[in-house]
Amino acid sequence: MRQLEAFQREERTEYIIYSFLARRVKGKNGEVLKKIALDELKHYEFWRKYTGRELRPYYFSIFKYILLQFFFGITFTLKLMEGGEKDTQELYSNVIKEIEDARDVLHDEVLHERALLNMIDEERIGYISSMILGLNDALVELTGALAGLTLSLQHRKTVVLAGFITGIAAALSMAASEYLSTKSEAEHKRSPVKSAFYTGMAYIFTVILLLLPYVFIPNILLALLGTVIIAIFIIYFFTFFVSVVHEKPFGRSFLEMFIISMGVASISFGIGYLIRRFLNIDI
Repeated sequence: MRQLEAFQREERTEYIIYSFLARRVKGKNGEVLKKIALDELKHYEFWRKYTGRELRPYYFSIFKYILLQFFFGITFTLKLMEGGEKDTQELYSNVIKEIEDARDVLHDEVLHERALLNMIDEERIGYISSMILGLNDALVELTGALAGLTLSLQHRKTVVLAGFITGIAAALSMAASEYLSTKSEAEHKRSPVKSAFYTGMAYIFTVILLLLPYVFIPNILLALLGTVIIAIFIIYFFTFFVSVVHEKPFGRSFLEMFIISMGVASISFGIGYLIRRFLNIDI
């Protein structure tokens, strides 16, 4: 009975979430979401016949997914919800042994998953490769540059100034390169201007985050440590985002990006040490 009540609450929760998303999405996608929402309500009524109770939804889940949709878009939110539905489908399979009618509900859940996969068409996701390009380059290049500048110069304000100028110049260069690259493609599936915009903005956003510790932390070595921690957080967050949207393994992608970024930073730190020792730079 506890399992059936959990199903019932989950169905009501998803009905509210899908109804909200359906109102925010226009066209065919909105109609599909509305249909799924009504099916979830029907499932809620199905389980209510067995529990005999009106149950509240999971308010925290509603708040969480609505918030995620505002910040990260509908594609990421639906994919994350879909991952939860896969776990629910396994539980449904066990319940079918006791309640044969639950097979129809499980069938609807499978159809929901397919519908969601087919309906997702969000513009920003089409430019995710451009965002990855800007973010990856900023992480690798600027983390390495800051590590080298920190040990070779050991002057916080100078490192901030040099890092900012380097970061903005690199962002503009990357955006221009992405524009030319996209424009030269045989089939223009993406706008060259938008590709350049997403690449440049991802780069600049990463530059600002990586420089923040140098602005607020007086000790330059602690500032570098803060930058490394922020870089790891960015790698974790963006790898998770991409793994959810593209349904790829998270662990391997995170480890690969982490090794590359931190490896370059370590090499740059060593170069900075050698420059300071043998060239006697003192600012």
